[in-house]
Amino acid sequence: MNASAIVTFLRRLFHIRRGRRSFESPRYLLKWLLISTLIGLVAGVGAIAFYAAIHFATDFFLGRLIGYLPPSPAGEGGQTTVMSFWSATRPWLLPVVTTLGALISGIIVFNLAPEAEGHGTDAAIAAFHEGKAIRARIPLVKLVASAITIGTGGSAGREGPAAQISAGFGSILANVLRLDVQDRRIALATGIGAGIGAIFRAPLGGAILAAEILYKDDLEVETIIPALMASIIGYSVFGAWSGWQPIFATPPNLAFTSPPQLLYYVVLGVLCGLLGLLYARGFYGITHIFHRLKLPKWFKPGIGGLLVGLIGLVMPQALGMGYGWVQVSMGAGLLSLPLWVILLLPFAKILTTGLSIGSGGSGGIFGPGMVIGGMVGACFWRLCYHVFPGLPATPAPFVIVGMMALFGGIAHAPLAVMLMVAEMTGNLSMLAPAMIAVGIATILVGGTTMYTSQVPTRADSPAHRLQLSFPLLSTLSVQKAMQPLMLRFAPGQFLSQAEVLLGQHKASGVPVIDQAGNLVGVLTMADIERIPREERAQRFVNEAMHNDVLTFYPDDTLDEALEGLSTRRVSWAPVIDAEGLTGDRSVLGLISVADIVHLYRETVTKDVRRMRGLVEGTVMIETTIEPGMHLAGVALREAQLPPETLVVSIRRSSELLFPRGSSVIEPGDVVTFMVSIKAEEQLHRYLAWREAPVLPAGD
Repeated sequence: MNASAIVTFLRRLFHIRRGRRSFESPRYLLKWLLISTLIGLVAGVGAIAFYAAIHFATDFFLGRLIGYLPPSPAGEGGQTTVMSFWSATRPWLLPVVTTLGALISGIIVFNLAPEAEGHGTDAAIAAFHEGKAIRARIPLVKLVASAITIGTGGSAGREGPAAQISAGFGSILANVLRLDVQDRRIALATGIGAGIGAIFRAPLGGAILAAEILYKDDLEVETIIPALMASIIGYSVFGAWSGWQPIFATPPNLAFTSPPQLLYYVVLGVLCGLLGLLYARGFYGITHIFHRLKLPKWFKPGIGGLLVGLIGLVMPQALGMGYGWVQVSMGAGLLSLPLWVILLLPFAKILTTGLSIGSGGSGGIFGPGMVIGGMVGACFWRLCYHVFPGLPATPAPFVIVGMMALFGGIAHAPLAVMLMVAEMTGNLSMLAPAMIAVGIATILVGGTTMYTSQVPTRADSPAHRLQLSFPLLSTLSVQKAMQPLMLRFAPGQFLSQAEVLLGQHKASGVPVIDQAGNLVGVLTMADIERIPREERAQRFVNEAMHNDVLTFYPDDTLDEALEGLSTRRVSWAPVIDAEGLTGDRSVLGLISVADIVHLYRETVTKDVRRMRGLVEGTVMIETTIEPGMHLAGVALREAQLPPETLVVSIRRSSELLFPRGSSVIEPGDVVTFMVSIKAEEQLHRYLAWREAPVLPAGD
């Protein structure tokens, strides 16, 4: 296969759109295998770069300038001993370092990419729902600014930047490959899951998060398979560099073996739900305060950084990501921490996170949320140990479940967060009690969320507004609405001739088709008008036509077609043959907005209701039987129904009848048919037939 054939194959492969079978189609699956692999590779490399940048910034700012390094989790080279902050070389320099880091981050963000402000996951969610592309500079700006924020002691997580890095690449890749609007959204969401799954070494949780985090009460099911593929690729790349061990080490033989302990996990779920509410309201309360300040935007993070540094002088445990303190709290090290530190740390972490990110700094809120939840579990164990019977011998179970419950509830991603924490700790045994705690925390949280760009369900998202607002369109195919091709141009025709033909047919544009019958472009009157009038008699169609043509296949649904037309701001598009990746792109007809609206109105005005069939390849037709119709007053065995048609039910008044061969259909009955798609038109003709009325003699 030569180079041009490969290019042709790839171009047509990436233009395969979702059909009724979606990922059951081998060609569509192959397309997403390639796209997900590319996104996963970038997610893994991006996670490596971001991880290395955080550690470089931490070693330089906190290690060399201050002489203090916070503890780190076991899976990231955790320190065996916890260093005292006041034994550092220059502890008094901490407020200077946190202020300087926040100012640098603010200057970078607000001068290069203001949309990189705050936590990146929310921005990626908003881009998904609004169908917006993420600018190419965002991933790099987010990486640098977040690494500086975290490395100088700012309280932030690394999931938001990791998500925005790979989501940004997914958006860029979608533009390069010219994917349709729905596939662009899938690519962006896939990037979210791949980035988070890679940097947290939690590929399964990251993939589920890509589908779950977009909504409060729903899932984006179509993202799961691409996100699974991309997430495992990203995890493999990152793991080959960083190692394969989980982030946190847990005590051996950790397991849930005592059902009475469920009572304690109920209480823990209540505590995590309440602290989750405080985290969300506190974080956004601080954010609103900073937004109201009449100061330059780049300066506000400096104020937040100064306050974080002052808090850090009293409680250094509230600085940075805080994963090391979670690791300490899982074992005997918890007993070495002062009780007042354990009690105040969840609240201090909420405050420092709001000051670091809510002021305009850059970083994630997922990591701090898990630290807060873990410390709630540690605090609960510390207060109840030696007081109440039957508690676990180690705080690790409460710490793990606390991480799951607090952020799983407030992020409205309970399943994904449970899986992620299980992968991050290498322990699945705590999922059973976690279900209790996460469920209770989610109920207490209600509609409050950490991600303000989330919408309740798919019906509330612009991504699915057409499909769910006009469900009838999703049951109708382009083939039913398209019009035959009445006019075509050849690439070698003169523009002057094309201009005359367009005027005669009152057409805004016409497909350009080569000698082999393949679509090569589209020529519109606007394209012709860009050529000087005196040159049109010597210039050819292929010199003015545009090659970036929106096309549809006959089996595409009308909601997809209408969204594609409205997104590209065009009124019509060619319908091409869908056979083969390297086969002909022969034009079968044209589909326009007017055609879609006409078929929609025609279908609505019929006394027929069309629904998707329960069996693939079928549809359900519901109609009211009127006098004179074929079925009126006839037993089913004598009705001579069209082939591949089955009567499913008969509704007579309030009674539901199950049809038999002897069942007689009466006028007024509502009959539901199941029919194959290819036989649907025959059924419509059958139902439309009426007997001529018998006129009285003499009329």
